[in-house]
Amino acid sequence: MAAIIETVLDQDKEYEIVDGQPEEKQMGGARHGGVGSRLIGELWAHIKAQRLGGVYGADTSFQIGQNERMPDVAFVAAARIPEEGEPEGAWPMPPDLAVEIVSPTDLHEKLMTKVTEYLKAGVRQVWLISPEHRTVTIYSSPTEVKVLQGADELDGGDVIPGFRCRVADLFQGPARA
Repeated sequence: MAAIIETVLDQDKEYEIVDGQPEEKQMGGARHGGVGSRLIGELWAHIKAQRLGGVYGADTSFQIGQNERMPDVAFVAAARIPEEGEPEGAWPMPPDLAVEIVSPTDLHEKLMTKVTEYLKAGVRQVWLISPEHRTVTIYSSPTEVKVLQGADELDGGDVIPGFRCRVADLFQGPARA
């Protein structure tokens, strides 16, 4: 008789499903969260005004090939949102844009694996944001890569038409009195 092994997951943590196994998603910290929130705010204002689709935060899962991933920020184009709207659970498809914000504990190899998975699954663009280096690396394919910094303008291209945001604005901390 085969023993049944049940994995007990901590309910206070978030997990991606990688190769059929739960993999804890590490918390990024305040700077990481600030960058993500500022990007979501910039994206949401434009996407809502133009009725382009939906923006999602780090607690939203997407089917990426055989894995279930939780990008820090994601965008799904309106044309791809089903008639019944957003699913109750994970999206059964990849987003059009996946954004990963580099945390101090992230390993380069794991981030590059995610970028490759996203692109293979049909994500149209992947943005890798480094708060430490204050850069945004845009992957439109494994070989089409662009690095932006400082006064450069992040452009949504054909994924989010008309979207523009100064890279430096993503790294600008909270205002003080």
